[in-house]
Amino acid sequence: MENKHLQFKTNINCSGCVSTVKPALDAVAGIAGWNVDITGSDKILTVQSKGVTEEEVVAIIRAKGFKAEPV
Repeated sequence: MENKHLQFKTNINCSGCVSTVKPALDAVAGIAGWNVDITGSDKILTVQSKGVTEEEVVAIIRAKGFKAEPV
């Protein structure tokens, strides 16, 4: 399966917020890696997908109390 880069505009805006979502994102087998640009105005979450869908990522982020919408 080809790796895809998925991007989401979020409200994850500090290292504390990142640490809140980290365990959930790290636990998903379909995610090869991820990063949140907390310095940019749009707070872009980039996910290297190995099978995880945009909908699954949005659900994970929302379950942790944050917003995420595909870019």
